[in-house]
Amino acid sequence: MPVEVGSVLQGVVTGITNFGAFVQLPGGETGLVHISEIAEVYVRDINDFLKPNDRVNVKVISVDPRGKVGLSIKQANPSAAGHTRRKRFEPSFEEKLNRFLKESDERQQSLRKSTDAKRGGRGSGRKLV
Repeated sequence: MPVEVGSVLQGVVTGITNFGAFVQLPGGETGLVHISEIAEVYVRDINDFLKPNDRVNVKVISVDPRGKVGLSIKQANPSAAGHTRRKRFEPSFEEKLNRFLKESDERQQSLRKSTDAKRGGRGSGRKLV
């Protein structure tokens, strides 16, 4: 049974690469979910979202003349796609901003200390010859 563009099917993840995940569809065909079609959020590592033998709903987004099937998880589950993250907790904007400000202050303090130590001056104890 050939797959049709636009259909939503359930498949099984058979392999994961750095650019996407291969999913076996009903009927034995295999398609690729590109890394950009895994979730609504930025995907750095596909293993944070999928693992082999996971059952996933996928939407067929393309079938080229050679029979390659392009799939999308985020288009098959538009409301839940951002919530499939497994391993990492995503901090809120306020938490990110607070962490940035704290790290920035620490960097500024260390830069001030290092420049103060490098500066000489009349009372720095150096002797002029």
